Amino acid sequence: MEEQNIFELIHNMDNFTNKLIIQWNKSFNEDLGVSHVLVLSHLNQNGKSRPSDIAKLLGLTPPTLSYLADKLVAKKLAVRIIDEADRRIIYLNITDKGIEVLERAILEGQKLRKNLFQKLTQEDRAQLVNIFEKMNRDD
Repeated sequence: MEEQNIFELIHNMDNFTNKLIIQWNKSFNEDLGVSHVLVLSHLNQNGKSRPSDIAKLLGLTPPTLSYLADKLVAKKLAVRIIDEADRRIIYLNITDKGIEVLERAILEGQKLRKNLFQKLTQEDRAQLVNIFEKMNRDD
């Protein structure tokens, strides 16, 4: 019985996550996916970074990161910078336009989650906070 409950929980969580991503994609009209936004977020928080380092941190393959970077650069949301000391090293960095798009993506995500969580009662939200706190503990 325990295993069935865990399966149902995983199934419902996956459905919820997929629904959230689909709704976000519909409301955020930038022709960018969540992975693009994750790369922009990394660059915004950490500054210029080597694509291979970004790929490792985000759990992406180097070819996937290369594809994402190409699109971000084409849309002028990021730039490639060649290291002056070693021209073999290339960095990726966020642009001002990239920061603006990232801020809109974050706001859209917050608005979407707020609307979803407003469907819950105050008691439901308090329980959910407790559950997420337990799940986020490292112990």
